[in-house]
Amino acid sequence: VAVLHQVKESDTLHLDPSGLVTLTTPNRQATVGVRAIPLPEEVTLLLEGSADLIRTLEQAGQAQREGRTLDMSTWTLDALMGLKSRLEVLLQGRKWRNAMDRIWAFGPRRYGPNFLLNSVEGYQRPSVWHCLEREKGEKEGGEKGEASAIRDFDNSVVSGFQLATLSGPMCEEPLMGVCFSVERWDMNFPTQRTHLDSVTEEDSNSLGASVSESPGEAAGQQEASGKAGGAGETPSQAEGAVAGASQGRRRAEVGAGLVDCYGPFSGQLIAAVKEACRHAFQAKPQRLMAAMYTCEIMATAEVLGRVYGVLGKREGRVLQEEMKEGTEMFIIKAVLPVAESFGFADEIRKRTSGLASPQLVFSHWEVRRAHTYWVPTTEEEYLHFGEKADSANQALKYMNAVRRRKGLYVEEKIVEHGEKQRTLSKNK
Repeated sequence: VAVLHQVKESDTLHLDPSGLVTLTTPNRQATVGVRAIPLPEEVTLLLEGSADLIRTLEQAGQAQREGRTLDMSTWTLDALMGLKSRLEVLLQGRKWRNAMDRIWAFGPRRYGPNFLLNSVEGYQRPSVWHCLEREKGEKEGGEKGEASAIRDFDNSVVSGFQLATLSGPMCEEPLMGVCFSVERWDMNFPTQRTHLDSVTEEDSNSLGASVSESPGEAAGQQEASGKAGGAGETPSQAEGAVAGASQGRRRAEVGAGLVDCYGPFSGQLIAAVKEACRHAFQAKPQRLMAAMYTCEIMATAEVLGRVYGVLGKREGRVLQEEMKEGTEMFIIKAVLPVAESFGFADEIRKRTSGLASPQLVFSHWEVRRAHTYWVPTTEEEYLHFGEKADSANQALKYMNAVRRRKGLYVEEKIVEHGEKQRTLSKNK
């Protein structure tokens, strides 16, 4: 029989003012502390453009862990060493000290523009670059005791990180440019096992009978002890000893059930790391990254103002405007969010009576500067934006649209003033 205790999130989650999120597994056997750190924009672009190299690096590391060898060309090795050296140049500063030798994994899908950092004190593990070093094998064999026990669940931490970066908390989309630093990882397996063994031993000693694995063996031992006791032991006492032995066995089973009633420990650790990463991300300022189109529009001088009007309505930004030599046509180059591009070509043709024709090509990802959950707080903001922030928050608009399309919860007020009386006038 397994006894399942309800565990509240507030009992296992702790948020430090510095941004460190500490989360404990439901069975209280592991505690992880994670901090989210934004990556420099140059590092994010480099990782995004080197996805193929990082995938090759992960395949080489997986082959080395399985005892196989992955043949890589000299060009690939030089490219990987060049990627490592460029990252070392870009990751400068006190918070990135020795960061290259502590990179745990890349994500999502093990080759994305995010990485997991090993900042656990006393836990030495090879980084993702260990397959490029020849003498790393001698260093790996020196782990003993608690470090080796933690190393058994290393993949669970990586899996939790992969899940967290694959679907972020804002609209369940992949993250970009985030470093998750694991600063704490405590395990208390020996204490739990010792406590369970002591409880089982106390029950068996107090009952004066040994608990066997099969009921037949337990009955045989009780019968033998009754014969040895002779006439000094009554049948009721023998029945009490049998009942006490079965009760002790049930206690041991319940104690073992308390350990496993929340599921496999590896799964609990994966869920804990995932939720810790999500809460650590939410503890920092969050921004959406919008996909951007490069828009090239050819229009005459008569409809130039209407083109600018349509671009401004759809959050477009004009980069360049030039006149084509020998003609009266203007070439306008602008960037436009992909979320605003639906119906853009039809609208601009209608507004310009067919005198302007746009061409859209995907360009890049761009960080939206507006805070997704921003609300006016200061007196100047109340005077400028109003009490309800009448100007629409575009980042919140994009996020709610994605969440609504995916069937996720959208926080919106259907009834704003439910206590006010509604008066309907009748036409007389």
